[in-house]
Amino acid sequence: MADPSSYRPRPGEIPDSPGVYRFRDEHRRVIYVGKAKSLRQRLANYFQDLANLHPRTRTMVTTAASVEWTVVSTEVEALQLEYSWIKEYDPRFNVKYRDDKSYPYLAVTMNEEFPRVQVMRGHKKKGVRYFGPYGHAWAIRDTVDLLLRVFPVRTCSTGVFKNASRTGRPCLLGYIGKCSAPCVGRITPEDHQDLAEDFCDFMAGRTGTYLRRLEKQMMEAAEEMEYERAARLRDDIEALKKAMEKNAVVLADATDADLIAVAEDELEAAVQIFHVRGGRVRGQRGWVTDKVEEVTTGALVEHALQQLYGEETGDAVPKEVLVPALPEPVEPVQEWLTGRRGSNVSLRIPQRGDKKALMETVERNAQQALALHKTKRASDLTTRSRALEEIADALDLDSAPLRIECYDISHLQGDDVVASMVVFEDGLQRKSEYRRFQIKGFAGQDDVRSMHEVITRRFRRYLAEKEKTGEWAEGEEAHTDGEPVLGDGDLLTSSLKDDDGRPRKFAYPPQLVVVDGGQPQVAAARRALDELGIDDIAVCGLAKRLEEVWVPGDDDPVVLPRSSEGLYLLQRVRDEAHRFAITYQRTKRAKRFRAGPLDDVPGLGETRKQALIKHFGSVKKLRSATIEQIQEVPGIGRKTAETIAAALARAAPAAPAVNTATGEIIDDEEPDTTGGSSGEPVSAGLPDERRGQER
Repeated sequence: MADPSSYRPRPGEIPDSPGVYRFRDEHRRVIYVGKAKSLRQRLANYFQDLANLHPRTRTMVTTAASVEWTVVSTEVEALQLEYSWIKEYDPRFNVKYRDDKSYPYLAVTMNEEFPRVQVMRGHKKKGVRYFGPYGHAWAIRDTVDLLLRVFPVRTCSTGVFKNASRTGRPCLLGYIGKCSAPCVGRITPEDHQDLAEDFCDFMAGRTGTYLRRLEKQMMEAAEEMEYERAARLRDDIEALKKAMEKNAVVLADATDADLIAVAEDELEAAVQIFHVRGGRVRGQRGWVTDKVEEVTTGALVEHALQQLYGEETGDAVPKEVLVPALPEPVEPVQEWLTGRRGSNVSLRIPQRGDKKALMETVERNAQQALALHKTKRASDLTTRSRALEEIADALDLDSAPLRIECYDISHLQGDDVVASMVVFEDGLQRKSEYRRFQIKGFAGQDDVRSMHEVITRRFRRYLAEKEKTGEWAEGEEAHTDGEPVLGDGDLLTSSLKDDDGRPRKFAYPPQLVVVDGGQPQVAAARRALDELGIDDIAVCGLAKRLEEVWVPGDDDPVVLPRSSEGLYLLQRVRDEAHRFAITYQRTKRAKRFRAGPLDDVPGLGETRKQALIKHFGSVKKLRSATIEQIQEVPGIGRKTAETIAAALARAAPAAPAVNTATGEIIDDEEPDTTGGSSGEPVSAGLPDERRGQER
């Protein structure tokens, strides 16, 4: 590992002007390329105290052995040079898109005597009309197959065309009516050019006029009793409509635009692009990238723009590019795009209307792409095994942690404080083992005390289960307050299931406890285990800000490499615990807001509550009922009826609700029918939502 001070430029050497810089390692390989408005200010940021640098930046500067720079006159030139060098050197610490293949276009070779429709990739040629890009070549072929019925343009290669001309026999498409067969003179070059122009007009979105013309011809043929011709025109219209359905209008006024969305976490980002041409979505493409460097959403957008338009010119760069965040600064990027297109390009964030709605669709696709990428990565057995081994090595464990439990605390400004426990076994979720807790030991907001309480309650139950099943070995004692603690003996092997065969709730011990937080939360969890006498379970914490792994008693965190599968697994475990905790916290809050007077009646369950409301229609009518009338409800005896009447009499009637639209007073009220308890297993598949005030 190199010391950055060993290759730091002397004061005054770095110019205060725009430019591009390169970091090289000891073997002279370029490991990072960047651009700057002021080289002096930007490079000074890399040569500060290492403790102040982001972990990924710190890794880069300690891997490098030298830095060099090139001065340019404008920021636009810096952007162009940065792109060229990234393509040339492929630096390991720059953002890299895994999918850099060329995407296919539908091309019409209008520069030939007999224009040909085909799939094309790579550089665009002069005199060729392009439509797309498309996500897959088969999507182009499906569209062309539908349109050839109406626009029988040539699709064959030059060799096939010449061979048919020599033999005087057209290919199969010519026989079935999907090619006008210019190879054998069935159509003149001028008429074939007009046919290709009609095809291009239809693909460009000018469909209404052509459809109306076909419909008029169909009606005329029917009036003249040329029913076979009318039927063919009818089928042509249906084929065109089917082709149009594949590219529904999403933006008015025949807009040409590209929409770019980004979904990201601390380690990776998914980029999705929708290409809209003539108001229709013509294609979709996307990449997944490792966030090798510390990078903002705006910087990710800038890299995506370079990837998209670095080799494009003219109409391939649309008039409008819609993004979720603007690069900083935005002016050089916009000027660079304008130069690539040859006319003005608008780069902006959509605020309202159809473009905003379509951007939300692109964002959902980006989120799904990132989730799918993570799912595929997590499902690989080799990857999971490597992740567990990396965690064991980083935390100095004796063996891989096959069972990991993660805990998170959630609350809303100190109210409805809850905790979650999620379980991963062999790197996979065990949702049947998930548990949730209500914090009972104190009121208010204190994540450290909450973590101590949850860990204590969970492992107290574990010790109680061990004692019940007779797992205590000789030399083990009981705590003075009746809570069992571990002695120096070995555990005895016994069943971890109840008499009916179901697993006990807290009988399985983890090899690793992960808490969502830093040093304070880790210390609280370790202290709780020590108080219970448990010393064979490892503890660590994952701090969200820098993805640092904290272990008890260490002043410095364990920094796993950014590409570490172990870090990725810990991140998934932590994020799942947060999702589970915040979902439970919202459920509790919603229940508190909807609580009714029947909730205070002891022994009255949800089934009988619903039966009462169904019988009387509302709590107000139930409150005015006599004990005898309440007894008429199936399942309600006299004693329960008296308890209900007394509870409703004690509860003050709520203020009447008012319909603000009509001014009508709404008398009816219904109780909440939800509930939950601490430490109970719950179903998985809950929504993953997060809001600003919640934790």
